[in-house]
Amino acid sequence: MTSVMGRFVKLFLSMDRFMACLIAVVVTASLLPARGWAASWTDVLAKLAIALLFFLHGARLSRAAIIQGAGNWRLHAATLGSTYILFPAAGLAIVWLVGGTVNPLLLSGLLYLTLLPSTVQSSIAFTAMARGNVAAAVCSASLSNLAGIILTPMLVGLVMKVSGSAGVSASHSIGTIALQLLLPFLAGHLLRPLIGGFIDRNKAILLPVDRGSILLVVYSAFSAAVINGIWTRVGWLDLLTLLALSAVLLGVVMVVNLLVARLAHLPREDAIVLLFCGSKKSLVSGVPMAGALFPPAHVGLIVLPLMIFHQLQLFVCAALAARFRREAEQRTVSLRRLGSSSQEALALDEAVARLTVEASPPG
Repeated sequence: MTSVMGRFVKLFLSMDRFMACLIAVVVTASLLPARGWAASWTDVLAKLAIALLFFLHGARLSRAAIIQGAGNWRLHAATLGSTYILFPAAGLAIVWLVGGTVNPLLLSGLLYLTLLPSTVQSSIAFTAMARGNVAAAVCSASLSNLAGIILTPMLVGLVMKVSGSAGVSASHSIGTIALQLLLPFLAGHLLRPLIGGFIDRNKAILLPVDRGSILLVVYSAFSAAVINGIWTRVGWLDLLTLLALSAVLLGVVMVVNLLVARLAHLPREDAIVLLFCGSKKSLVSGVPMAGALFPPAHVGLIVLPLMIFHQLQLFVCAALAARFRREAEQRTVSLRRLGSSSQEALALDEAVARLTVEASPPG
């Protein structure tokens, strides 16, 4: 028993800190859910924290970076297409394939995450790590988030009704989300000339505001879910199924984005932007939007697939970004011949020379 607990503690400590905190918050909400007046105050505090979070996001957003990357319309169109067309289509296909074998609310949550905007901070961070086009990543990720305030409620009302999941009133939801998210975001951005310097210099201090806001919203959502019996409806098999479905979803989207980048002849730097900005979903936007779009008793189950997908995308994108960075620094590429299962790492000049020879018609 002691050895099992020891392995569990080591696994917990080796996790991404934010994910470990999310798990701790879910456990806390499961054991000590907020009830009565405490639940009401927790909900109010969560909404204020999210408003502060989006205010800071608006203040962080550099107008110069947006202008610099705005001209790359093909890339931005591809990223938006991946976020709001490819993802929902893949989600609908998965729901159709596994419908009837998985808890319907969990499938609704899986479909809901496909309708969300891309992340901002991690998309930009991974693009920078991989030596991609950072200015274009800032523009694509920001455009995706702003568009999501209108597109996500509309898609939820349309797609989730089509799929047979619980539909919502799109017009009412857009107004609620605009008030909670867009208004603070715009206020922060308009005040950037006054407070932007302070925020840029104190990113480490403000990071707890980002994560603390999400943790508070998750605690509020899971408290309501626990009171309504979430753990009597969800077991370990459901969690493993969600992880497997999330892996399939992420894999399909990444492969399609790589193919689109190749067919469109995007430069390496832009292909990296499409890969990272077009394959990620925002926990920061998704959790508060779920609170506005779905009944409180369902929010915990709805955001559970998003939490699992969020961690999976971070693991996969971190590994890919590290690989791309090594290739950029060493000027190497990985080649694989058709019909071969193995890859060969070659210096860039050697790879170009070999491809040139193999692509030449016979004399």
